[in-house]
Amino acid sequence: MGDFNVALVIVAAVVSVLVLLVSVYLLVNYQHPDDANQAWFPKLVVVLGITVAVLSILMLPADVANRQACKRAVYSGACALTLPMKTLWLVVYIIDAVLVFLVIPFAMFYYEGDRDKSVGKRLKSALIWVVASAVVCGLILGILYALIGKVDFTVRHLSSSVQAFPNPNQFSAFTSGQPCIAPLTRQCSANTAPANSQTTWTMRATFPEYVVALATIVGSVLFTIFGGVGIACLPLSLIFSFVRRPKAVITRSQYIKEATELGKKAKELKKAAEALHQEERSGNKGRKWRKNVKAVEKELLLLENDMNALEEMYPQGEKAEATWAFTVLAYIGKLIFGIVGLIVSIAWVAHIIIYLLVDPPLSSFLNEIFIKLDSVWGLLGTAAFAFFCFYLLIAVIAGEMMLGLKLVFITIHPMKWGGTLMNSFLFNVGLILLCSISVIQFCATAFAYYAQATAAQEIFGHTLQSLRGIKYLYKYNVFQYGFVALAILTLFYYALFGWRKRKPTGRFQLSN
Repeated sequence: MGDFNVALVIVAAVVSVLVLLVSVYLLVNYQHPDDANQAWFPKLVVVLGITVAVLSILMLPADVANRQACKRAVYSGACALTLPMKTLWLVVYIIDAVLVFLVIPFAMFYYEGDRDKSVGKRLKSALIWVVASAVVCGLILGILYALIGKVDFTVRHLSSSVQAFPNPNQFSAFTSGQPCIAPLTRQCSANTAPANSQTTWTMRATFPEYVVALATIVGSVLFTIFGGVGIACLPLSLIFSFVRRPKAVITRSQYIKEATELGKKAKELKKAAEALHQEERSGNKGRKWRKNVKAVEKELLLLENDMNALEEMYPQGEKAEATWAFTVLAYIGKLIFGIVGLIVSIAWVAHIIIYLLVDPPLSSFLNEIFIKLDSVWGLLGTAAFAFFCFYLLIAVIAGEMMLGLKLVFITIHPMKWGGTLMNSFLFNVGLILLCSISVIQFCATAFAYYAQATAAQEIFGHTLQSLRGIKYLYKYNVFQYGFVALAILTLFYYALFGWRKRKPTGRFQLSN
């Protein structure tokens, strides 16, 4: 058993290094060419944020493996070399909260600062904003923790008289009909206790646990909205992308006509962007200005998508035929991944309904599947469990992108291979970090049977769901109902409008 625990520690260290390398790989390949060899501090924050987010997701499977390492302990001290999961959970999520509420905002303020200003002035401006935000957040946290930072556990008060313990020869007297010591009592105190024996046991939560709990609430709101929309739009967008795919290569005359129209649209957007830049320099950055900036960003993103679609329909160069063949294969890949994603999304929604929303649960469903996969091969169930958790995070990003295109008050931050600016990188990493806490809490609840007796269960399954002022959100499954409702609404939306091709928006004009 000791050897198994040592192996678990070694695997955790190796996986951490691999995650760091993958984070650097994603940064290098997704970054925009304009950010090459500069913006080093935002890049460092991005790598650290991705690493923390991925490790936080992998920690729940590691927590399960850690519990299984101790499960078979046959001698005292056999679990001395296991990972200190509760401490690790708190450390990771405190780092998560610091990154989301302090470091990432500072990096975004600095990156988006006026480039005409000196580095010192940009640092000073970003620092003022972050310090002001930190003071406000600190005051709110301190006041809330002082007033309602307590945990209310519902317990049953039991008491009984004390009797001499029987000698070893008397153990045979205990049966299912006589489970207790007293010979005249057929039931133990737990069964005979009156209803008024139930009471509330109150204790103060630790401050780190309280910070994690409040961050989880904020993340749960975003996760419910973006995740509920994304769990449906992620697979359906891939499937309908295949449905709306270009069926054949267009002619050269058609290409020239479409390219001319896109060129006119690009000139309009350039004039609009220059006008907005002039307004920004003059200090006129009111509500109308922000609305127009949002409109320009949306139109620019749609224009880029139209340009990419046009290039797909008319491949050029010596390898035009090979390019078209790869385009066809890419759409087939989208269809395959869309179908697989649709199966996973249906499994998620079905599991939430039959295991979380129905009381008592109809079945443990995915919990049983993971346990059976573990019996086939030790890490198979753990890998499937991690995949379902990661899928939720990807759904959050898909939901944010869809709502960003539809709603005015949500900023668009697209992630593109070789074309992602650092502010978009920072925004999406912050969103992933904030929602990763909620994803872990959501998974710890949804897979409570599989992840039972873990440190995550202690933090997210007991303390969080008993925290004063917050527990009712979990008692009545508010987030789960919202998640399922938004998933169903998104499904109907795609059924009605998802198969249609987007029509040109016409001449673009700024609002007056």
